[in-house]
Amino acid sequence: MAEITLQHYLVTGAVLFSLGLFAVMTRRNAVAVLMGIELILNAANINFVAFSKYTAGGLNGQVFSVFVIVLAAAEAAVAMAIILALYYNLKTIYVDEADRMRG
Repeated sequence: MAEITLQHYLVTGAVLFSLGLFAVMTRRNAVAVLMGIELILNAANINFVAFSKYTAGGLNGQVFSVFVIVLAAAEAAVAMAIILALYYNLKTIYVDEADRMRG
């Protein structure tokens, strides 16, 4: 049975980061962009925990991951409030039409 190494975690994190970056760059829908950002943050969490496990970092990776999770929750709340305001004012959730909100 093959052992899971640091490289496996790094490849998984890189794939998640790439998928998140692709979602952020190609989607017009604000909710899909938000999901891409969450994928990017989760890729960072995987890397933090993997480096903490395979180096003498102790619990530093887990602590950073908790901070990233708290940051992601706050970011999601603020972003959803912005998306709701965009929909309330313009009846659309496409991010390329958000510049019409300027007064």
